[in-house]
Amino acid sequence: MSQQQQRNWFARHKVLTAAGAVVAVIAIGAAMGGGGETESPKAGAKQEQPAKQGGDKKAPESKAPEKKAVTIDGDGDFEVGADVKPGLYRSTGNKDAGCYWERAKDASGEPDSILANDNVTGTSYVEVKASDKLFKSAGCGTWEAVDAKAKGTPGTTLKGDGGMFKVGVDIAPGTYKSTGNKDAECYWERSKDASHGTDSILANDNVTGTAIVKVTATDGYFKTTTCGDWVKAG
Repeated sequence: MSQQQQRNWFARHKVLTAAGAVVAVIAIGAAMGGGGETESPKAGAKQEQPAKQGGDKKAPESKAPEKKAVTIDGDGDFEVGADVKPGLYRSTGNKDAGCYWERAKDASGEPDSILANDNVTGTSYVEVKASDKLFKSAGCGTWEAVDAKAKGTPGTTLKGDGGMFKVGVDIAPGTYKSTGNKDAECYWERSKDASHGTDSILANDNVTGTAIVKVTATDGYFKTTTCGDWVKAG
């Protein structure tokens, strides 16, 4: 192509899109190089656009980390405030009174340092207080922190050796009956809290034969050990 032909070609193609200009330059180069088989793009032909880089991709949604339950191992001595936080804890699945726990006011190991303790079958709740020095546990299932204000679907039939039941969560208020108890081995207790101090007990008894107990909505817990199963009678 002569210089005059090139000037005439550009005069006819002054208005070009960016993509069209690139194609036009390639066509001119081919023509000048003798590549006669290459055709110029037809007017109005659809040009391919470069793919968008990440325009339609959504950033992956970040998931909030799962909150781990606060727990205490079933065996060991734990310093309150350092190893264990104050609060309400529950241990379940304990068998044959093999679980022993203790709240202590110091680490002397003397009997008068014990604030409260128990041998547990079934479930136990314990309120560890900020004023406690140590919490001891031996042969127990893992203790898990629970919300003292949590609600549940309370039952109306209770295992006689089930341990502690939280009123309004594990047990519905009402009058309960247990039968077939022998040799005063059945022990039951209504308590206002889970500190297990003597002042937390509202009422208790060792029973032979049939036991009838009224659990009120203001009670905190109902405890039963070595009794026949309890059934709500009213």
